Amino acid sequence: MLLVRWATLLLVDIASLVAGIEPFDALERSHQAAALEWIASTRDIYRRVKPATPSPHLVSYVILADPADRSVFLVDHRLAGLWLPAGGHVEPLEDPLTTARREAMEELGVDVPVTGPVFLTVTPTTGPDPHTDVSLWYLLTGDRSLPITLDAREFAGGRWWTPAEITAAAPSGFEPHIGRFLAKMAGRV
Repeated sequence: MLLVRWATLLLVDIASLVAGIEPFDALERSHQAAALEWIASTRDIYRRVKPATPSPHLVSYVILADPADRSVFLVDHRLAGLWLPAGGHVEPLEDPLTTARREAMEELGVDVPVTGPVFLTVTPTTGPDPHTDVSLWYLLTGDRSLPITLDAREFAGGRWWTPAEITAAAPSGFEPHIGRFLAKMAGRV
């Protein structure tokens, strides 16, 4: 009984977290509405079975940004075949902020302050097991001198990208909402 009560309270907290994100544009507003509707309709928001059950499920992205030139550190994700922020699935009954901190340490080897969530997306994934991720984007502030240790099992590499470099590159090689995230963060980072 106590576990059910805890799970219900955590869902209320997550709904409040999602509702508290100030949408950047109409698409983020529609993603926010869809996420809130989804959270209200189920208790099953965490990935329980790899790679994709249930779909959708909750994800915490952690995007490391350097305020000096507004560059972001992205990882070359092996399975997705895209440049993405680091991050991962929120474990059952885990707070998404805890996930963000855990993923920053596991995937980048960094322990820096986390802000957010600052952005929300609802995205069908690519790859061998397509599903939908409801992603909370957390911001980490650092700089290019920060030592980063990548998880080589998940990533083929990683690098700093300036907004201009991302704009000039083929959009199909990136997380589909990265440009919108950078536009939203232009005044913050």
